[in-house]
Amino acid sequence: MLENGAVFCGQAAGKFKETVCEVIFNTSMTGYVEMLSDPSNAGLGVVMTYPLIGNYGVCLEDMESDKLYPAALLVHELCDTPSNFRCEMTLEEFLIKHEIPCVTGLDNRAIVMNVRENGAMKAIVTDDISDKDALLNKIKSFELKNEYTGVNEVVSEDGVKVAFIDLGARKSFVNAFAQRGFAVTKFATLNADEILNGGFEGVVISNGVEDHDKFADAVEEIKKLMAKNMPIFAIGLGHQLVALANGGKVEKMLHGHRGCNYPVRFNDKDKTYITAHNHGFAVTEAPANADVLCVNVNDKTIEGLKYQDKPVMTVQFIPDTSKGPNTAFLFEDFKNLIKEGK
Repeated sequence: MLENGAVFCGQAAGKFKETVCEVIFNTSMTGYVEMLSDPSNAGLGVVMTYPLIGNYGVCLEDMESDKLYPAALLVHELCDTPSNFRCEMTLEEFLIKHEIPCVTGLDNRAIVMNVRENGAMKAIVTDDISDKDALLNKIKSFELKNEYTGVNEVVSEDGVKVAFIDLGARKSFVNAFAQRGFAVTKFATLNADEILNGGFEGVVISNGVEDHDKFADAVEEIKKLMAKNMPIFAIGLGHQLVALANGGKVEKMLHGHRGCNYPVRFNDKDKTYITAHNHGFAVTEAPANADVLCVNVNDKTIEGLKYQDKPVMTVQFIPDTSKGPNTAFLFEDFKNLIKEGK
């Protein structure tokens, strides 16, 4: 049941339990294992727009973290007979193992249309709607919080020394830096003095759950880093925090961008790339000291910023970690920023 009172019925699956969440929709046809293990999805009820989910099962090698984060998975059809030589279990077995509730048999198109027209909403997944007023009270009292806690660890030791601020990053994104000649040290929190005194050549600020109140201190630390001309590459939530640190404006979107098929046009390259997104907020007003690097082709939202006279660039989307004609060039752009900063 959505907070506007709309009710959608289906069958219980996974590790079913009553759950309150914020409902979002994901437009990806594949990648459900990666999506479920993405820390940025903590507390969300994910509606998959593609009707059949789970047809290639689950391969644990594809996980982006050690656990699953969404509050619930909401689908039209859950495949119980996957076909894939890498498959280790069905998607439902995977959900049961990690105690994630699922509802299948839903009219996912109707839910998506409701969210697109009315905006992101809180909701409850339950097997009893007899007392709608009580359910609505539970929904209204829910607040999405970022409970992710990263770890301090050295990921790689050879290459350009960078501090990776882990606000909820995918494992593949962290490893992409290590594979491209960066010596990566992960930090759970952002402390400017620790970084400035640690011999780091650059800072990466990751994406994460968009609980901006939790990161008020991080915004102040970013100001300190920029005052010392520390090279910074930020994505997702990090992109938003850097904008806030420079007087930009960040606002909640009507229904966000979540999926792997969003076109982004780079102004300087005059090229458009298909990119992966997972965010419900956007920078709606660029800071005065930043130039717009790229925009979303569909709705013209700001997708990237390059800061004037500072070795700082940020993007809203998740850069591709594989080689090829995609946005993986951003990793080299960051290396060049570091060289220029020296």
